[in-house]
Amino acid sequence: MAAAARFYLDENMPVAVADQLRRRGIEAVTARDVGTLGDTDETHLRRATEMGYILCTHDADFVALATEGMEHTGIVFGQQDQHGIGEWVKGLELIHTVYTAEEMLNNVEYL
Repeated sequence: MAAAARFYLDENMPVAVADQLRRRGIEAVTARDVGTLGDTDETHLRRATEMGYILCTHDADFVALATEGMEHTGIVFGQQDQHGIGEWVKGLELIHTVYTAEEMLNNVEYL
């Protein structure tokens, strides 16, 4: 059976997104949960990848890291001024339903 998509929200993402995902039975952690507040983008992406989580962010620097060839277990990017908590939750819930963790490897999805 394929592994379900799990989400790692970087430190700029609202914690409420992770809370709402958990209420829906979707595994999600925040940078705060894993004690990585203040880490570099590279460290966040590496940590999410080591944990097998898809990184969720408003920070376009993560897209640049992927474009430069940094391996990852998936990135979901949305613009902070255009995507609220509800949109993030709906979008990530859809990704969780449509993609397996394996299908998200080195894939970037945009809200």
